[in-house]
Amino acid sequence: MTDLQKKKFKTIAKFSVSILGLAFIFHKVPFSEVYDKWHVSMLPWVLAMLVTTQISMMIQANRWKGLSVKGPSIPFKTYYAYIVLGYFFNSLLPSGVGGDAVKSVAFGKRFNQTSQSVAAVLLSRIQGLLALFLLFFIALPFVLAKYDIPLIYSLGMLGACVFSLGLVIACLFSDKIHIFSPLRKRIPFLEKLQESLSIYRSHKKQLLLSSFDSLWLQLLSMATHYFYFRAVGFEINIATVTVFTAITVMFTMLPIAFNGVGIREWMQVTLYSGILGMDASLVLAASLLGYILLLFQVIQGAFVLTRVNLSATS
Repeated sequence: MTDLQKKKFKTIAKFSVSILGLAFIFHKVPFSEVYDKWHVSMLPWVLAMLVTTQISMMIQANRWKGLSVKGPSIPFKTYYAYIVLGYFFNSLLPSGVGGDAVKSVAFGKRFNQTSQSVAAVLLSRIQGLLALFLLFFIALPFVLAKYDIPLIYSLGMLGACVFSLGLVIACLFSDKIHIFSPLRKRIPFLEKLQESLSIYRSHKKQLLLSSFDSLWLQLLSMATHYFYFRAVGFEINIATVTVFTAITVMFTMLPIAFNGVGIREWMQVTLYSGILGMDASLVLAASLLGYILLLFQVIQGAFVLTRVNLSATS
């Protein structure tokens, strides 16, 4: 089997998992029951979700700009344009990080700083995960006081947190890591990436500021997920939303489905219905509201892509 055939097989497998996951969920929870939970009164909450999503994208652009410590000074609006382009391609590519790869490489080639661009996006991704873990472990004691959360979830999050911390250290000290000669010759970009990552050891202020941006992003994400449930009329405390959202995010990062579709819905129904005893149709109604935000991001990305194409052909 060639590399191309392997990629096609993996893509088809991910699509299949997502389709089967959604089919299973809607077999257990008929869509008619979900639809009944949506009503006009949820519009203010949907508006609040759109606002937090918009602010989040702006903070992501600011974080990327702050981590761009080398090269020319580039306007904030350019970083924002590439952020929304990333969301557009994320909706098309089978991996949840595909959009990150496209935007960082495209940005880097345009401004002749590919390694710096990839390094900044990679580091910001890991910082976002660390911020997520921080909120999870802060909220966990409050949730455990009310609900019986299986230990496997906490242990899994702890393991992922330790791995992410190790990954950050490896990135910052990547210039100390020896790359075997055959690999270095095959992928010469790795040496440039090592240099771009290790340079952040000399830019502690930028690292600290981007860490705060990552924390704000996760707080806004938790607020958005809280709004999901308020939109369908369910009152829930923010600590529970934080813990369950963090667990769901980690499961959707597993490379087994198309952007986590199907896995995300299954996990949320499992957690909120299985542990809280919440009506499954209500959970699914809240979860599916997230696709409104995805559409909001994709439309902006499509607009930017159209502008880029028009500029290139004029």
